[in-house]
Amino acid sequence: MPLAQEKGNYSYADYLTWPEDERWEIIDGIAYLQAAPSSTHQEILGGLFAQFHHYLSGKPCKVYPGPFCVRLTQDDVKINEDIKKVVEPDITIVCDISKIDERGCKGAPDIIVEIISPSSIKMDRFIKFNSYEKAGVREYWIVEPEGKIVNVFLLQDDQRYGRPETYIEDDEIKVSILTDLRIDLKPVFQGI
Repeated sequence: MPLAQEKGNYSYADYLTWPEDERWEIIDGIAYLQAAPSSTHQEILGGLFAQFHHYLSGKPCKVYPGPFCVRLTQDDVKINEDIKKVVEPDITIVCDISKIDERGCKGAPDIIVEIISPSSIKMDRFIKFNSYEKAGVREYWIVEPEGKIVNVFLLQDDQRYGRPETYIEDDEIKVSILTDLRIDLKPVFQGI
């Protein structure tokens, strides 16, 4: 589990004052220090990002590799002190470009991909899962390097994630919001 700070009232205003060489996230006012990713994590990130980037080149949606700051806000939140959810997903896809500014994304992205590590399992499967669902992230992927598995959660009409679609290393993932995109997992997990 990432190192959590005791104080439970941190905001994006605090986040902006922290050292840039440290990876912090804030969920409901609690700050979490993120560990540096492993080489396996980075290889998987590169394989997924390359396919998304190639497909989205020249299209209105944009893809960003981590670290990339996402401020999960409600539309009425205007000041940094009121933003209590700041995350740095492994991959972020945003189709409403008005949400993008020089600091990252303000509002719910369309797709978030998290690659779990032993230290981030609880964070990615529970804490971030609930935050992404509540914020309205349309598609949430949890990648498990050890089992070479990807679970894809889609936001349903009731604004809750349904049961995941589970994919293994030889599968292709049909991306729900990018209807003609299929992500081939073979090159992503090859050699890992």
